[in-house]
Order: sequence, then C-alpha cells, then structure tokens
Amino acid sequence: MHKVLIIGAGGVGGVVTHKCAQNPDVFGEILLASRTKSRCDAIADSVKSLTGRDIETAAVDADDVPQTVALLEKYRPELVINVALPYQDLPIMDACLEAGVHYLDTANYEPRDEAKFEYKWQWAYRERFEKAGLMALLGSGFDPGVTNVFCAHARDNLFDSIETIDILDCNGGDHGHPFATNFNPEINIREITQKGKYWERGEWKEIEAMSQSMDFDFPEVGVRKAFLLYHEELESLVQHVPGLQRIRFWMTFGESYLKHLEVLQNVGMTSIEPVMFQGREIVPIEFLKALLPDPASLAENYTGKTSIGCLVKGKKDGADKTVFIYNTCDHAETYKEVRAQAVSYTTGVPASVGAEMMLTGAWKKPGVWHMEQFDSAPFLKRLGESGLPWHVKEM
Repeated sequence: MHKVLIIGAGGVGGVVTHKCAQNPDVFGEILLASRTKSRCDAIADSVKSLTGRDIETAAVDADDVPQTVALLEKYRPELVINVALPYQDLPIMDACLEAGVHYLDTANYEPRDEAKFEYKWQWAYRERFEKAGLMALLGSGFDPGVTNVFCAHARDNLFDSIETIDILDCNGGDHGHPFATNFNPEINIREITQKGKYWERGEWKEIEAMSQSMDFDFPEVGVRKAFLLYHEELESLVQHVPGLQRIRFWMTFGESYLKHLEVLQNVGMTSIEPVMFQGREIVPIEFLKALLPDPASLAENYTGKTSIGCLVKGKKDGADKTVFIYNTCDHAETYKEVRAQAVSYTTGVPASVGAEMMLTGAWKKPGVWHMEQFDSAPFLKRLGESGLPWHVKEM
C-alpha cells in the first residue's frame, strides 16, 4: 500500500486518478492537487461514483516550490505523479528533491517563452537525484512513454539490430467541433508550429513545420495523412537504441484542423510573444486557449479511435524484418470507463503504470531515467491489463 500525490486536474489528471483508484493494492492513498481545487473535487466525485473510493484533494500552485514542498511535507507521499503543465516540471522536481520524494512526469520541461522541446534541463538533475537516492522517471505517457517501451521491446526481443524507427500517431476520432485540441491547446499548438526535426546518420535534420507528410494505413482507423514533427522521445531513443540509422515522428491532422491552424497562425493568434491590448500585456496563444473548448469537455460525445505505434525496421537472424507495434483505443469506451476521451486515456494509463513500476520496485534506480532504460516486460504486461492492449504486426 503506497501513498501518491497527483499534481494536475486536467483530462490526463482525471484519468491517472481514476486508474490509480482502480488499483488499491498498489495505490493505498491518493491526494489530487492543482491550482483550482474545485477541478480536483469534481474528479474526486467521479472517482467516488465509479470506484467507491475516497481520495483527498488540495490546492497547490506548482510554480511555487515552497508551497509544493509544504504540501509534500504535510502529506508525505512516496511519489509525485506530475501531470501539470510542462512549464512546471522543474519547480516540481526541485520540490521533490527538497522533500525527499520520487518523481514521474509525462512530458518534458518547456520554458514558457520559447517553444523548445529538450531534455537538457531535466538531464541536469541526474546527479542531484542520484545523490538524494531518489528516482525521476521522465515521459511516462504514450508518446513519449509507451512508444519508448515499444522500441525497447523491439530492441531487446524482436531484432538483432534496428536500422530505422518511425513513430506514428493517429487520432481517428471526431469530437464534433470545427476546431479544438485534444490536450492543452497552448502545448499542442506550440508543438506543431515549431520546425520539424528528425535524426539521421548521427545528426539532426530540420525541415519547415508540416512540410513533409506520408500516407499510412493505421490499424482499425485506415489510411491517414501523417506529418513529420519533432517529438521529445527521439532525443532519448537515439541514445538507447544501438546502431540506429534514422528515427522520425509523425502525427495525423484533419483538413479542418489544418485550415483553422493556418488562419490562426496567419493572424498571429498562435504567437507566444506578448502584445499590448487595451493597456495590458497579453500572450495571443493564452487568449486563444481561453476561447477554445477545454480538452476535458470533448470526452462525452467523442467517437472513433486512436491508433499509435512504432514502425521498426532492422535485421533478425540475417534477414530483413519490419514490424508495427501499436495500440488502438476507443473514445466512447474510455468515456464509459473513466469519463475521458482516448487522448487523455492513452497518456493517463501509462502514467499510472509507470508509477506502479516505481512503487512496486519493478523499476527502481536513483537518478533521472527514460522508459526505454528499463525492462519492458513488466510494464507491457500491466499496460495491457490496465486498458491499453498492444499488438505486434509483421509488415
């Protein structure tokens, strides 16, 4: 029986809280905290109605290290599951070090004033976590997260050598809105409007945003156009898959989404540079976020499926081999189970499974680590049992 603190009460925070509550043998006590306590209380009510379990809630400003430390010292959890905004990774890591608590997140740190996806800021914490005897697990969502573990499974069990990896992410669902983002609009739009980047033959190559695409036949969804983006898991996987020649990340977008995004970019609404408006400074993308539907509100009428996986090519016993390791997830089914859409579900479930790996000792090592640096077998077993079954398709 372990005690955890979950920070963040958005769509993913709701899923993590529900999934931890469904597993009382591991998660004995759960505290959910965010800046807005009423959001935590709403999730607690949902958890109570679906699982019968009571969870505690609290208000915390995760940007404020002393405030977070005070909460940690009062509650004394073993682990913090950080599903707040990526801007808050470093303050929460600082608080964990100060209070002596293990740490897990689902997305890498991002500075507020620059759309930059890099692990360097969190890698700088390696020695401090190691010396403190604490573990930090980075990127325990789906991509990054499950995709890293799929690559580790391929590396350790399916191939003698891996040449190329293409990570492919498709949301084949329909939420009925002309334009909405499936997770925090600020993070989502920053991610896809920066330049695309991939790794080939030992160096990073940069392309204009959304300038490269390919059609791919996604299991249970069908053929969709996917665009090459930069995504943070590439940065760690290039270090942990020996002999890799190339790795890329692709995501699908519908015509309507792309049309709206182009217009919003053209009029400056996706900018992160502050502008003066009626005597006060506002950030356009933050204002846009206030106008768009809350991602958590999309869940109820969402239809269709997500289909996400890793296309891995290499050699086995001297012969060429290609596999697609993937999961598909149904929006309507996840709503029934935990009142969330599949994009939140596919991030939240792996966060709860990663937390379980740490708490049960299946993965335990002081320092700052990525998912592919651990044994994939126990994680993948629990991932399937926790609602995200995975498949290997020979291509």
